[in-house]
Amino acid sequence: MEISPAQAFAALWSDPDQENTKRSRPKPERGGTKAQGEREVQVSASAEVSAPPNRARVYVLVSSSKEAVAQAKCSVNRRLDYIVQSVRGHGVREDNITVTKDIRRVENAYQMEAEVCIIFSDFGQMENLCNLLVEKLDSSVIIGSPQFYHTTEAVENIRRQACLRAVANSRRKAFDVCRLLGQSLGRPLIIREEETKESEGLASESTPPDNTRPLTLQQQISNTSVTVYSKVFVTFELKSKDNLKRNN
Repeated sequence: MEISPAQAFAALWSDPDQENTKRSRPKPERGGTKAQGEREVQVSASAEVSAPPNRARVYVLVSSSKEAVAQAKCSVNRRLDYIVQSVRGHGVREDNITVTKDIRRVENAYQMEAEVCIIFSDFGQMENLCNLLVEKLDSSVIIGSPQFYHTTEAVENIRRQACLRAVANSRRKAFDVCRLLGQSLGRPLIIREEETKESEGLASESTPPDNTRPLTLQQQISNTSVTVYSKVFVTFELKSKDNLKRNN
């Protein structure tokens, strides 16, 4: 995952009439809200997180056309059994294998088709299996191009990481501002996510695609990578000198 440089602004807030109104201001009640004129630093920061897809779906189609329905079934089932056994042998879980069958009458023949949908989380495993099937089976078996995608949980994790890194950037910026001004950074008072953006494809892929050639696996993965941008606004308190003396 990559993080773009964060942009930040900061502002120190204090009551200009604090000293003049110090004697006349009522004391805040215990457990109440913050006192008016509390010293704060407000920071805005952002971060980007990019992640490749974590799943790939591959469809394998087996078909046969015979004069007798039993022959069509036998022809398809023989190759179908080999495909399913090969998939299981590569460690794919049973719940990631779906098989559907269809048989119809076409003129004077019976045509049977079987489709195997395989979901991979290991792309190296997927590549090895597809190469094996291409090598061992004839042209009546069609192996589709992989369809890469993110699970819902993966996208939520990318969003969460972008927000957390933006907050971490805001704290670093606030700390630097306080150090520059001779102040001491306190706890966060308000954290607000102001903006989020999501996009597919990596910005670093600047090479124009060649439409005359199919995309490689790496190009397909890059095209389906997800980038999440998050911008946050955070208010931190500034520690008073009295608190610093007590801590020391």
